[in-house]
Amino acid sequence: MTGPVACELIGRWRILEADLWDSDYLDLVEPAYLQIGNDGWAEFAFGAVNATAELEDGPNIVSFHWSGFDEGDEISGSGSVELQHDGSIKIELFSDNGDDAVLTARRQ
Repeated sequence: MTGPVACELIGRWRILEADLWDSDYLDLVEPAYLQIGNDGWAEFAFGAVNATAELEDGPNIVSFHWSGFDEGDEISGSGSVELQHDGSIKIELFSDNGDDAVLTARRQ
């Protein structure tokens, strides 16, 4: 992944909405978030999901492969994060064996 100067997505983002789940589920265990580091890795948590992701390059959009746990069960998939015109980000998560989702987040 490119360093912090090139990627506008680096930082902590508060997940606020999802197309599949309501806000009560998103914040079930802790406030839902996505943390994008400048080291090519990210982590996210919402509901009972907690995962890490290995990122691929992009200044306004990154794609990633992720793995983690949902209620103790191992899960994995792919996804992307794209900066929107209003300053929010759109997170698309594709699960290898589950639901695909679109989430919206704002910088914390």
